[in-house]
Amino acid sequence: MIGDPQRTIARAVSLEGVGLHTGAHCTLTFKPAETASGVRFVRTDLPGHPTVQVRAENAHFDPAAGRRTILQEHGVQIHTMEHVLAAAAGMGVDNLTIEQSAMESPEPADGSALVFAQALQEAGLVDQDRPRRHVKITRPVEWSEGDVTVRAVPYRGFRITFTVEYDHPLIGTQSMCFDVDPKSFLTDIAPARTFVLERDLELLRQAGWIRGGRLESAIVVGSDRILNPEPLRFPDEFVRHKVLDLLGDLMLLGGPVQGHVIAHRSGHQSHVAFVKRVREVLPLPGRRPGAAPEEWDITAIMDLLPHRYPFLLVDRITRLDEGHGAEGIKNVTINEPFFQGHFPGHPIMPAVLILEAMAQVGGMLLLHSVESPEGKLMYFMGIDKAKFRRPVTPGDQLRFVLTLIKQKKGTAKIRGEAFVDGQLVAEAELLAMIVDRRAT
Repeated sequence: MIGDPQRTIARAVSLEGVGLHTGAHCTLTFKPAETASGVRFVRTDLPGHPTVQVRAENAHFDPAAGRRTILQEHGVQIHTMEHVLAAAAGMGVDNLTIEQSAMESPEPADGSALVFAQALQEAGLVDQDRPRRHVKITRPVEWSEGDVTVRAVPYRGFRITFTVEYDHPLIGTQSMCFDVDPKSFLTDIAPARTFVLERDLELLRQAGWIRGGRLESAIVVGSDRILNPEPLRFPDEFVRHKVLDLLGDLMLLGGPVQGHVIAHRSGHQSHVAFVKRVREVLPLPGRRPGAAPEEWDITAIMDLLPHRYPFLLVDRITRLDEGHGAEGIKNVTINEPFFQGHFPGHPIMPAVLILEAMAQVGGMLLLHSVESPEGKLMYFMGIDKAKFRRPVTPGDQLRFVLTLIKQKKGTAKIRGEAFVDGQLVAEAELLAMIVDRRAT
């Protein structure tokens, strides 16, 4: 397999606790999940055990429920799951089912994510048979409001830089740059506890936002000292916890980020706004409501491919495995312009256009692997071993399966197959190269 494999856990593991904001008791169980299924919550306390998928479109804002991240799907909500998701992201878990017996995830007794990370480690991390599906930052993206900013730039790994600025002498300005990997997450980020200023406590109590809060479940910052018996675990524990929060909120993108995310004074609400901004402006899968998170709908395809009517010959990408292969479909209808002349009264899709459609699925695979794909094109360099086994006519749905044979210095060799109703109708080996697009 080319690239890192997806990962789940080997067996189920459970924890119990109380929700920080609601005070409700909750049993949380991590369970293994199938390849490419992503992370989803299951509400075991509700009839039918409804699920809530961790996706950007399910992020929900409720002004009456501040200082937390909320997911909502079909009216079912999950609250304050950011530490749970941070543990999954930090430990490199791609596919996970999280059962909860209450709306709000339990808050660990110390206000950190360490107990969640250790539970996942205890359950055993298992590689799966599909390559990891990254959310690639292919060009700079920024969200800002006032002096709060979150931006991301291309980067080969996953890096977070965070800066906090508080008008409090015990916190002040702190910055941290962190390259995300399970080992460093366990030691440097997961133990960092959430915190609250003593001067804010009464307002939070009046708002009913800390019904499950105790002195041990957060660092309480007094005017001139830390009020907890336990001292700070790190001199910069405050910014480390903000990195943890951001890491959890970025999971809403639906996969691990490949890029450098730089945050300044941000919180959960601005993180969610940034996630939605990324979804809007980058060519990414998972936009069609209710569809599989790995699906690229036509709007996402048009963000990546330069082709337009009448030469855009792919309707949907159903699977895209980085450095490995892709699958896509083309629905063939009598409204295709080429049927006017090929042939009048006897419509058959030209074989050369079947190859073109096949190549466009290959183009999605290759352009997704480069930085700034909007400035690139894929050129054909050669076609080998092309065979056409039966005509393709109006009403057929072509399913293309592309497999990367090799890729080197901007050139690639890809094997393509086209099926209709499971029957192989065409195949070929395509040689292509990535070039810069001419400036317009």
